Amino acid sequence: MSSERKPSESIPLEIHDLTVAYQSKPVLYGIDVTIPPGKLIGIIGPNGAGKSTLIKSIMGLIPIEAGWIRLFGEPGKRHLKRVAYVPQRESVDWDFPVNVLDVVMMGRYGRLGLFRRPKAHDREVAWACLEKVRMTPYADRQIANLSGGQQQRVFLARALAQECDLYLMDEPFAGVDAATEASIIELLHALRADGKTILVVHHDLPTARNYFDMLMLLNMRLIDFGPTEAMFTYEKLQKTYGGRLTILSEVADAVRQNHES
Repeated sequence: MSSERKPSESIPLEIHDLTVAYQSKPVLYGIDVTIPPGKLIGIIGPNGAGKSTLIKSIMGLIPIEAGWIRLFGEPGKRHLKRVAYVPQRESVDWDFPVNVLDVVMMGRYGRLGLFRRPKAHDREVAWACLEKVRMTPYADRQIANLSGGQQQRVFLARALAQECDLYLMDEPFAGVDAATEASIIELLHALRADGKTILVVHHDLPTARNYFDMLMLLNMRLIDFGPTEAMFTYEKLQKTYGGRLTILSEVADAVRQNHES
């Protein structure tokens, strides 16, 4: 991607030559990618590939060593209000004394502005988002007293309450039961149908093929990015996972057989 290309407001996310390091040790190198609007995109790769780091760098949560990030045609920080972020569940302090409705209402604060109190409309939006994730019966329950899957639903409701255009989700399916996972993917499909763009860090290769329109193959560098079927080849997955793909024997065999047929 040329750094001199004119930015476009219709493009939700552009990344050019992105390099990120922890304590002088690079974890992402020269990432170049343009994310089209209205797509459900999976970010896959082995542990330590930099998937979560990529999401955090887009959100401005960690500094970058080189390159740039544009959101809707402008430098990232100018449009962060149009971006909703669902962090890994393990990174959240679930002992914080707050109930479910309060957590979802936090998603409205970006729209309220400084020192403005939530209005009746904001509460209506929060309740509607809780209903979408089937958590209204738990509105008054302390967040610490929920199951892992229920906690994940609440954080999804908070993201929905932000009413954003771009959603970044860091392993939303991790540690949830099958019913919750099905509910989440249904919700993501509904967001896509509404024209939203969703990037999801995903660790389960067998389901990636069915869940996403496009895949970003990442292993410290961008291996490839494109439609799921085009990315789901043995050669590209082998390049992404290396020898670790052999551990996923069923996936490897299925992809190889499909390629050979």
